[in-house]
Amino acid sequence: MLCQGRPVRSLLSLLGTLLLGAATAASPAGAAEVSSAQVRGPRWAPAARATITPGVQMMTAGAQCTANFVFTDTRHRVYVGYAAHCAGLGEATETDGCETGSLPLGTRVDFVRGASLLEDGTALGRGRLVYSSWLAMQELGVEDPDACAANDFALVRVSRADRRKVNPSVPVFGGPVGLAEPPAQGEAVLSYGQSRLRPGTVLSPRRGVSLGPSYGGWGSDAYTLAPGVPGDSGSGFLDAQGRAFGTLSTLALTPLPAANGLGSLARELAFARQHSGLRKLRLVRGTEPFTG
Repeated sequence: MLCQGRPVRSLLSLLGTLLLGAATAASPAGAAEVSSAQVRGPRWAPAARATITPGVQMMTAGAQCTANFVFTDTRHRVYVGYAAHCAGLGEATETDGCETGSLPLGTRVDFVRGASLLEDGTALGRGRLVYSSWLAMQELGVEDPDACAANDFALVRVSRADRRKVNPSVPVFGGPVGLAEPPAQGEAVLSYGQSRLRPGTVLSPRRGVSLGPSYGGWGSDAYTLAPGVPGDSGSGFLDAQGRAFGTLSTLALTPLPAANGLGSLARELAFARQHSGLRKLRLVRGTEPFTG
């Protein structure tokens, strides 16, 4: 797992286990997305002034992860996605979402900027954990080993007071312009992570190449010039067309050293739509054009 902070873990221990985000049911890519202009409820902050966006740091009881994308539902509530293991209670090697403990729904999550090993960072806003694939699978009694090992997606509902600080655009790259399945091997991928182990933002935007789908299409792997590190967990991945396709879960040692293990967002989102209780949960497209 790639969250950073709770419990205290060495970097080497965090790199020891593969986990690819996945789910147990799929919907066609693009079926769970909405244009930012079509969302009548939320009013997005201008991208240049927004403080809660994809790539923002998220703190959960001391553990730091990175936001992937923005989502909404029929009640126009605003959600930010990150990895389910960001609220997990297990050690780095405890990656079975059907067995590993998690903080409960309702747990407070803070959005911060500039957090590092030496600084807590600046508070930007807060939210509450409202969906965890790990908790959902445990409640459902899921026994599919691929899903248990791989479905790693959670949603934090932004507080009403902080909703107007949100913009769904990905920093640097713009978009997302839609939803897609994981790209084929050799295709370009883009990501934006904000680990507190990586000072500054120079290495936050990352470019790389897809290693192709894995886990029967429920996940994928990718190499990036700056591999993900603890704290980057949950960060979103875009394909060469600016479509959201993945969420960062782990960094592998074997069989693909330093490869980023990604969950298939289309399938994670499909599972969440079925089991979160959030009606017509969907990805929100960015207000800024994709320029990656």
